[in-house]
Amino acid sequence: MIAAVDHVQLAAPPGSEKELRAFYTGVLGMTELAKPPVLAGRGGCWFGAGSAVLHLGIEEDFRPARKAHPGLRVTDIHGYAKHLTEKGAKVVWDYDLPGHLRFYSQDPVGNRLEFLEAVAMAPPASPEPPPSR
Repeated sequence: MIAAVDHVQLAAPPGSEKELRAFYTGVLGMTELAKPPVLAGRGGCWFGAGSAVLHLGIEEDFRPARKAHPGLRVTDIHGYAKHLTEKGAKVVWDYDLPGHLRFYSQDPVGNRLEFLEAVAMAPPASPEPPPSR
């Protein structure tokens, strides 16, 4: 049985590791994770924050996906969006997911990233009680 998502892998072009490290650690605030020695020679880098783990693997004919993306849960989404904007990342809000605030951004190689925070939804309005007799 599936118990959890272990990680999400995104692709990146050869030689982009320096840019990726600057973005994922310096802008997003993630921690770089050590790759096992047998995999380190392939290039790319891994990052983690909380239970989220992203692997950035090198792909020779890299083209960023236009739709595919990881969805990363955040706290204080407005503060986080402001932080990203101040660091030069573009933030595009989307209000189409009920019960969530969310926005999209991109890493320096064009990978789409979704950031979301659950919000309490107001209960549906109760119908008026029937008139008393």
